[in-house]
Amino acid sequence: MEITDVKVIPVDDEKLKAFVSIVFDHCFVVTDIKVINGPKGLFVSMPSKKRKDGTFKDIAHPLNNQMRQYLEEKVLGVYRQQVAAGPGPAAAPAVAPAVAPAEATGGETPPAKEGAEGE
Repeated sequence: MEITDVKVIPVDDEKLKAFVSIVFDHCFVVTDIKVINGPKGLFVSMPSKKRKDGTFKDIAHPLNNQMRQYLEEKVLGVYRQQVAAGPGPAAAPAVAPAVAPAEATGGETPPAKEGAEGE
């Protein structure tokens, strides 16, 4: 599994430094990843959901240390490059989805789902 795209949206906050989305193998996206400035430096926080009891549970996360290290190196590398480049057209975050539906299907638009209203 390869990370084929990383989108970083910097945030001007003391602890939260950026929102990130990553694409795996040009066909699977994970959003709501965060770059956090913690007591030991920058780290990557995976997307999570708040439970009824107030605790948080990861929605998506690496299953082993090798994948976690690979993901953190890629995300923090792109984050550091973007921060070093400063604001400007090259560093502007993309607002469009990381992979458009046409790209994910080899250039063809997928058919609408049966029974979908308003399409």
